[in-house]
Amino acid sequence: MIKKLFILSALAGASTLAMAQDACPNHGDLDKLYCDANKDLLADTPTDPAKLKDPSTIVFTYTPVEDPAKYENAFKPFTDYLAQCLAKKVIFYQVQNNAAEIEAMRSGRLHVAGFSTGPTVFAVNKAGAIPFAVKGDAKGLQGYNLITIVKASSPYKTPADLKGKKVAHTAPSSNSGHLAPLALLPGQGLTPGKDYEIKFSGKHDQSVMGVGTGDYDAAHVASDVFDRMGDRGQIKEADFRVIFRSQRFPSSSFAYAHDLKPELASKLVKCFADFRYPPEMQKNFDGMDRFVSINYAKDWDVVRTVDKAAEAAAKK
Repeated sequence: MIKKLFILSALAGASTLAMAQDACPNHGDLDKLYCDANKDLLADTPTDPAKLKDPSTIVFTYTPVEDPAKYENAFKPFTDYLAQCLAKKVIFYQVQNNAAEIEAMRSGRLHVAGFSTGPTVFAVNKAGAIPFAVKGDAKGLQGYNLITIVKASSPYKTPADLKGKKVAHTAPSSNSGHLAPLALLPGQGLTPGKDYEIKFSGKHDQSVMGVGTGDYDAAHVASDVFDRMGDRGQIKEADFRVIFRSQRFPSSSFAYAHDLKPELASKLVKCFADFRYPPEMQKNFDGMDRFVSINYAKDWDVVRTVDKAAEAAAKK
């Protein structure tokens, strides 16, 4: 699990953690490096001015649910705009997995990022990320479903039919690719890790392709990634069948590091809010045309609920 990846960092900063713990009235679910005195579930801005950052170069990335190079190109119109809006250099930092993205923000190498739905919770708690927006349109925020896919020619009709089969999950911190299946599928007659061995593919597109090639009998993936792959011609959707579809979840969040200077953080949020996607970005992101503001405590409540249910299910 991602939590294990931070053990060394925690040990290295043991004295710092002890001091932070002594000075902070409430940590909540946050790592002891961060304080949540106002109990909004987010890391507070440091009160020591010396700990605030105003970098000349802003490092941005987006969750690697597919090939990171695709997202660097897809976000180029936005990163060019952001550089002008902030009057700073903006670079896109390619990360290969969720854990690397979270650790990059935790270590101070990443200033603003798009985190997948499930990893957003880890980013908040382990890296001090402050989610403020998601992709959306005039109607509101974008969402997606957990879907379980099989080959259209396969005999599998329900999740319960997958007992003993080769089933792909994406990564331990992924909402639709792991946590939601752990929480929701036992109610459909299938318990991951008990009724089949969990195999991590690394990314949603790799899970989809693995089902297509026969490496996996089924996969749990995000519906928006699956739909985009069909739209791009990477797969023929008719070659697959969806045998389970969950409730709707919020999509990837955009978050800044908690220790940015408040003036920079405010300007960053406004730059996001004022931007409108050009046609090429709308095409890449399912017709979405803007960033929509969010409230983490409210909008991620369903995700945190799934996360806790998944933890409980994994302990059984």
